Amino acid sequence: MKFQPDRSNAQTISGYGPGWIGVDAEKITHSVILGSGGLRQAWPCTRFEDLTPDHFVQLATLEAELVILGSGTRNRFPPPAWLAPLMARRLGLETMDTAAACRTYNILAGEGRNVVAALILET
Repeated sequence: MKFQPDRSNAQTISGYGPGWIGVDAEKITHSVILGSGGLRQAWPCTRFEDLTPDHFVQLATLEAELVILGSGTRNRFPPPAWLAPLMARRLGLETMDTAAACRTYNILAGEGRNVVAALILET
């Protein structure tokens, strides 16, 4: 039996800490949306309390099978009414703290899943 490391073409999170994440060789210090297919865009919120229904409308327009919401330093849940655009597209949302969201994103992206992570990086 031959063993070799798993390889993935997906964009991955290489590290994280308070107020930053590493994506491949870049250090990001603002909230961001990442997709396993290479999507990387700023997300205009600096803390969970900045979220509005429009943030979830934006997430619903993305081509993904699952969205992971990294809600900052602790796990918090958006109001259920804000999730209507995601539910209308039958798009799943998982909410967890940002550190857990980074780890979960890497696992799913490494499996070849079409996943998007919306990560709040609190300053």
